[in-house]
Amino acid sequence: MMLIETVNIHKIYPGPLHVLKGVDLTIEPGEVVAIIGPSGAGKSTLLHILGGLDAPNEGQVIFNGQDLYSLSDIKRAQARNCDMGFVFQAYHLLPELTALENVILPAMIKGNSRKTSTIESAGVHLLEQLGLAARASHRPNQLSGGEQQRVAIARALMNGPKIVFCDEPTGNLDSVSGQAVMDTLLLLNKTHGAAVVIVTHDEKIAARTHRVIAMKDGLLEPSLAVK
Repeated sequence: MMLIETVNIHKIYPGPLHVLKGVDLTIEPGEVVAIIGPSGAGKSTLLHILGGLDAPNEGQVIFNGQDLYSLSDIKRAQARNCDMGFVFQAYHLLPELTALENVILPAMIKGNSRKTSTIESAGVHLLEQLGLAARASHRPNQLSGGEQQRVAIARALMNGPKIVFCDEPTGNLDSVSGQAVMDTLLLLNKTHGAAVVIVTHDEKIAARTHRVIAMKDGLLEPSLAVK
């Protein structure tokens, strides 16, 4: 079974601005996919729709066998929390929390039966995997850009998601730090088995994925869709 399948996705903003014009796409479990294309092509809009953040005007997103936008707001939020992770260019770490507290936040929101000490141990383990064990008690303003991005990746993996969505995750980083973040995503794809979808302008990042999907004017470019 496909992890994600979209059927005829359209997105229209007031204006009107027809951003997506009938996108059909599939993502397999464990697949690492890059979405590339010029600014305004609809890449980020598509990513947000795939991740349950922005409803399409027309079409379906089938996630893990369910029509994502037929779910109630609460059920869709639960799917995002439990089965999806998000890594954005701007990191979106909470400045008043330490790196560890930021990482374990999704698990605390999930509110399952795990003890706080067990959750903290899992968060420390993720930070160790990302080379940040010594930075667990530091707040975001005490971390470099690359360190903050790795904290964001650890947070995205906290609840063991089936897929991680990354919107320009290396856009604010120099090339060395950007490749290091990509190293991390690929390693964690292998060790955790989560699919990864990356929106990027960086051809070097895209070249390291399993498949590259090109977009232009709200549509997929079939001739460039498979690496």
